[in-house]
Amino acid sequence: MKEYKANAIKNVVLLGHLGSGKTTLAESLAFIAGTIDKKGNVEKKNTISDFSPEEQAKLSSLSTSLIPLEFKDVKINVLDAPGADELIGDIKHAMSVADAAVLIVDASSGVQVGTEKMWLEIKQSNKPAFIFINKMDKENVKYDELLKEIQTKLGKEAVPFALPIGKSEEFNGFADIVELKARIYDGNTCIDGEIYEDKMDRVQELRMELVETVAGSDEALLEKYFEGEELTMDEIHRGLHLSVLSGEAIPVIVGSATKDVGTLTLLHMINRYFPAVSEIEPAKGKDGDKEIVRHYSDDEPFSAIIFKTMIDPFLGAISFMKIASGTLKKDQDIYVSSTANTERATQIFTMVGKTQVALDEAHAGDICAFAKVNGVTTGCTICDKKNLVEFDEVVTPNPTMYVAIHPENKKDEDKLSSALSKMQLEDNTLEVKRNKETSQLLIGGQGMIHLGYIIEKMKHTYKVPLATEDQRIVYRETIKATATAEGRYIKQSGGSGYYGVVVMRFEPLPGKDYEFAEEVFGGAVPRGYFPAVDKGLQETLEHGALAGFPVIGVKGILTDGKYHPVDSNELAFKMAASIAFKEACKTARPVILEPIYKVEVTIKDEYLGDVLGDINKRRGRVLGMEPATEGYQKVVAEVPEQEITKYTIDLKAMTQGSGTFSREFIRYEEVPGNLTDKIIEEQKRHEEELKK
Repeated sequence: MKEYKANAIKNVVLLGHLGSGKTTLAESLAFIAGTIDKKGNVEKKNTISDFSPEEQAKLSSLSTSLIPLEFKDVKINVLDAPGADELIGDIKHAMSVADAAVLIVDASSGVQVGTEKMWLEIKQSNKPAFIFINKMDKENVKYDELLKEIQTKLGKEAVPFALPIGKSEEFNGFADIVELKARIYDGNTCIDGEIYEDKMDRVQELRMELVETVAGSDEALLEKYFEGEELTMDEIHRGLHLSVLSGEAIPVIVGSATKDVGTLTLLHMINRYFPAVSEIEPAKGKDGDKEIVRHYSDDEPFSAIIFKTMIDPFLGAISFMKIASGTLKKDQDIYVSSTANTERATQIFTMVGKTQVALDEAHAGDICAFAKVNGVTTGCTICDKKNLVEFDEVVTPNPTMYVAIHPENKKDEDKLSSALSKMQLEDNTLEVKRNKETSQLLIGGQGMIHLGYIIEKMKHTYKVPLATEDQRIVYRETIKATATAEGRYIKQSGGSGYYGVVVMRFEPLPGKDYEFAEEVFGGAVPRGYFPAVDKGLQETLEHGALAGFPVIGVKGILTDGKYHPVDSNELAFKMAASIAFKEACKTARPVILEPIYKVEVTIKDEYLGDVLGDINKRRGRVLGMEPATEGYQKVVAEVPEQEITKYTIDLKAMTQGSGTFSREFIRYEEVPGNLTDKIIEEQKRHEEELKK
C-alpha cells in the first residue's frame, strides 16, 4: 500500500441499525475499490469485517473493523462499527477518530430506533455525513415516503442526490441529481445513461432544491445564483463540499450493497465532499496544565491516540491509533502516557479486517496499528518523549446491568481471570468486580447484547464456558433508636482468665458509617482497653443482627465498665463490646437498608407517561424532568437498586428500544417493612447454599 499524507487521507465510519447492511456495504466498497478480488457474504460468514466466531454466529458486527481503501489517489480508512447501540464503547471510539460518517438506512424497514440513535451520535459529534439508503431492491420500497421519513426524523438538511430507477428486484440504478446522468448497473459494472423522460421533471425539481442549498454555502455563489446565472459543475461540487462540511447538506443516496449499485457513486462522493484530514480542526491536548495544539502535519512532533485494542492469539494486543501529528516509523521510540515509559514500536501495519499489511511509515491523520508494545491501552496517548502531550480520553457510559458469572468447570478459574483481563483491554466499557459480601464475580455492561457477547467470546475464543446467575443486592443494616446495654465476658478456669465488662450506649449516626467515643469516669475501664472495645465493636458490625449484613450509621459510646487487674485483657473487652451491641439491638430497632440509585432516563416524548408510571411502580421518586435533544425528555429519579437490576431490558421493551438510562449510587435507605422478612429469608437461604 502506498504512503498517504493528511491531504489525501479520509477517515469514514459506517453506522446503522442492526441488519441495515453496513458490513455488506463495506464489502462492496472494498470490492469496487479493488482492495479485494472477490466479495464475501455475511450469510456465508466470509466477509473481511465480521471475522470473529461470535460475529459469524450472530451474522452481525460486534466490534469495529478497519478496511483501508485506495481510490483516486486517496486513502479512505473505512471503519465498520457495530450496529447494536449496547456496544456503544466501540461506536464512540470509532466516531472519535472518524472525520465523517455514512449512515446506512434499510429501505425495507425505514428509519428504525437504532438509526435514530446512530444519527444522534453523528449530530453530537458535529461531523459531516451522508445517508445511504440500502436494499433498494427489496419489495414494497416507497422512496418518496422514505425520503419524507428521513427528513422528518433525521433532519430537513437531508437532501436527495439520487432518484431510484426500477423497483424491487428490477432496481438497477438511479438518476444522479448532481451530474444529471442515469447510473445503471448492468450486473458487472456501472454505466452512465440518459435519464428517462418520465423521471426528468422530478429530477429537475430536486436539482433546483440542491442548487439552492449549494448557493447558500458561499457568498459569491449566492450572488451569482440571485443574478440568475447558471452555476458550473465545478462550482456545484465546491459548494456541495462546503455544505457537507458545515452540515447544511446531508446528501441522501440510494443503492443496493449486495448488487454493488450506488457503491461507486458513494466512493466518488466521499472523495469529493468529505474532508481530508488536513481540512479538519487540529487535535487539542495538554502537557500538565498547558494546552497543546497538534496539527495534522508531518512537520510537527509525533503524537497519536489509541482508540481500539484487539487481542490476537499469536501477536497479543494489537493497538489501533489515529496519528494526530508527525509520523510513525517502525523501530521508533514512543512515550506512553498511561505508564510514563518509553517503548519501541518494532513494527507498524494497517489492518484489512484481520489481515495485517506492513507499513514502513505512517503519516499524520492516518489510522494504523502496532503490536506487542507494553502499557498501551485504549484511550491512552503515545507521543515523542521530548514533546509531551496527552489527549482527552473518550467518555463512555458506565454499566447499566450486571450478571454474576462462574466457570462451568472449576478447573477454569485461573483461565477465567486471565481471559477477563484481556477482554477488558479490548472493551473498556466492560466492568469486572468481585463482590466479597455476596461471593459473586460480576461483569457489568450496557445490556444483554453486550454481556451476551462477552459470555460467548469467553466460550469460543478463550475456551471458558460460563454459567450465569442474577446479581445479588448488597444490603446494609442500621439502628433507628438509642439503646444502652451491658456486655460481660468473664471466664475463669484456674490461672489467667478473661474479665471484661462494658456498658455502652448506641446511637443512630445518619450519613456516616461508624464512630466510637467514650464517656468513662474514674477509670472504670482503663484507657488502654479503649482500642480493644473499638475494634471488637467494628468486627461485630460486619454482621448485623437481622440478616448478617454489615451495619452502618452507628455511634458506639463506652460509658462504664469493670476490669480485673489480673484477668482483664484485650480479647475480653473485644468480646464484651460485641455482646453489648447484640444485647442493645433488642431495643435499638434494627432495620435493613437498601442501596438507592439516581437514574437519568432519556426517552421520546411519547413514552413519558409510561416511564413515569413505571418508575412509581418500582418504588422510585421522580426528582424532575427536562428536555433533552429534540423530541426527547430526560427524567431524573431515585430508585432502589433491587428494582432496576434488569431495567435496561425493561426500558427497551417499554420504549421500543429507544430509551436509555444511566445509574449512580447515592445512599442507603430503609427497606419497607413488608419486604424485610423476604430479604432475611433469602439471605439465610444464600448462606446455607454457601455452606454446601
